[in-house]
Amino acid sequence: MNRFGPTRKELTFRLCVSIAGLLLLGAALVYRGMPQGPAMFEIVGIAGVFFGGTLLWTLKKLIRKECSDAP
Repeated sequence: MNRFGPTRKELTFRLCVSIAGLLLLGAALVYRGMPQGPAMFEIVGIAGVFFGGTLLWTLKKLIRKECSDAP
């Protein structure tokens, strides 16, 4: 248990925002199509890594109960 880390509510909020971000990214790609050139790296690479990394990090924290209010 880490008493200075994020609480379970904050981790749940981050999880929801990450899922929403990935869903919106996917919807934008379906609606607008796959970007070409540097835009592909910027849109898919940076946004996908950010939301995907946050999703995985948050899931790991929630599964291991590494939050400040965990028993």
